[in-house]
Amino acid sequence: MLPFTSDQFLANLVSDNEAIWPVQLAAFAIGVLAVALLFWRPRMADRLIAGILAVMWLWTGVAYHWLHFTEINKAALIFGASFVVQGAMLAYVGVVRGQLRFGSGSGPAASVGIAFVAYAAVLYPLLGIWTGHAYPEMPVFGVTPCPVTIFTFGFFLLAKPPMSRWLLAIPFIWSVIGGSAAFFLGVPQDWLLLVSGVVAVFLVVAYHREADWKA
Repeated sequence: MLPFTSDQFLANLVSDNEAIWPVQLAAFAIGVLAVALLFWRPRMADRLIAGILAVMWLWTGVAYHWLHFTEINKAALIFGASFVVQGAMLAYVGVVRGQLRFGSGSGPAASVGIAFVAYAAVLYPLLGIWTGHAYPEMPVFGVTPCPVTIFTFGFFLLAKPPMSRWLLAIPFIWSVIGGSAAFFLGVPQDWLLLVSGVVAVFLVVAYHREADWKA
């Protein structure tokens, strides 16, 4: 059983969205920028993409989990810490060390990655509206955990080998936690989250293992 009701969860989302407006617009803008950088390849493209993902995870950990979700679920203290750790890892590995490289690519992993990115940024909010939870009573792209996780999985599927497998751990754990909770909270747009974790980890590991064999 969850320590809060569906109504409390939705009310908490409303409170969060109203408190941070218009950060949602900035989050969508940098998300679009990350996608554009896959095709428009300036010198710092990979570091910028990693930095955008890091900002999303850090923001969600602090502003969503710690400052809002803790009001109805004290476990959000732990959730927030895990998101901050993931953001820090993305910043270190991808921005400081420059060890994350992205590309539009081809093959199953890239195709699923593009689908996840499109789902998180476009289809996710549309599905929320269609199922009766329009803004502000909805998780918003770039500033709430589930769309951030799906979006990140999309980019991990578009990452070129080698990529640290540790970067998959926290998003996978959240895909199980957040995806399971979606069934109890009536948030159908989050149902893909459960699938995304399993599919992304399998495809990333398989793709990178194949690259290792060819090297």
